Amino acid sequence: MPIPAVPRPVLEPETPVRMTESGPSNPSRIRIGAVNYLNSKPLIEGLREDLDSVAPGSEFFLDYPSRLADDLEAKRLDVALVPSIECLRDPGYEVVTDACVATHGPVLSVKLYSRVPISEITSLALDEGSRTSAALARVLLAEKFGLHPSLEPLPLGCSVDASSADAILLIGDRAMHTLRETFIDTWDLGEIWSEWTGLPFVFALWATRPGTRLGRVEEALVSARDRGIQRLDLIADREAPELGIPATDASGYLHNNLHFHLGHAERHGLELFHRLAVAQGLASESIDVMFRDHNVVSVSPPLLHRM
Repeated sequence: MPIPAVPRPVLEPETPVRMTESGPSNPSRIRIGAVNYLNSKPLIEGLREDLDSVAPGSEFFLDYPSRLADDLEAKRLDVALVPSIECLRDPGYEVVTDACVATHGPVLSVKLYSRVPISEITSLALDEGSRTSAALARVLLAEKFGLHPSLEPLPLGCSVDASSADAILLIGDRAMHTLRETFIDTWDLGEIWSEWTGLPFVFALWATRPGTRLGRVEEALVSARDRGIQRLDLIADREAPELGIPATDASGYLHNNLHFHLGHAERHGLELFHRLAVAQGLASESIDVMFRDHNVVSVSPPLLHRM
């Protein structure tokens, strides 16, 4: 059952906050939502201070990816860093800026843990904070391994001990910690995708609804990303103690496992993911992913890819 929404502003960057108010977009009070994981910190470095300058009166919220997607759909947010799969399901979204969370290989924070050999997986528990990673896990299991396990949720805040499923998907900061339980296999889904397709994988994008007036907020999002990339070590030093990991591990993760620009290769990876998700009934077939810069990733009917 979803946690009840609580209408209050963000006080600490580590605290997920829900929203309840909805209504038409107001350029004097733009509502921005971002993800509460280490992998997204470079995208929001100094963003709140920038917003005070370029969009006075705007509101900034941090939460889990799946909740941000719900809040954007419900018009409780005007722009949000949402799971990329949402832009492949809702024809009404536009991608804002070329800032994203992507990987070109191992991502470290999206892992599938299995208690049985992969060929014997019949049940899968999906981290409820996830949308894109959940779809990616299902795509990889189906397309690469021919598996269609039964699905169950792994509620937010619950450990892997709460599920008896054959395999468990964990995302975000908790996927970076060593688990007490010993699993037969652990798969880094970014690594599997990259080795299988030769393309990057895009996990999250800034998105809004057509007609939403964001003013200079788009400029602020780009500036925050660029600033964050210059401050990766500072971010690692600041966030590592809260996460309980060495600063060197946090720095290596931000430098080596993540990419924050949506370039041509990332768009091709997004297009392939779309086609495979359509083939599995996880995305809408006839969507063009629209970008505010008026570029379009045109997605043709689904093709069956066998890499």
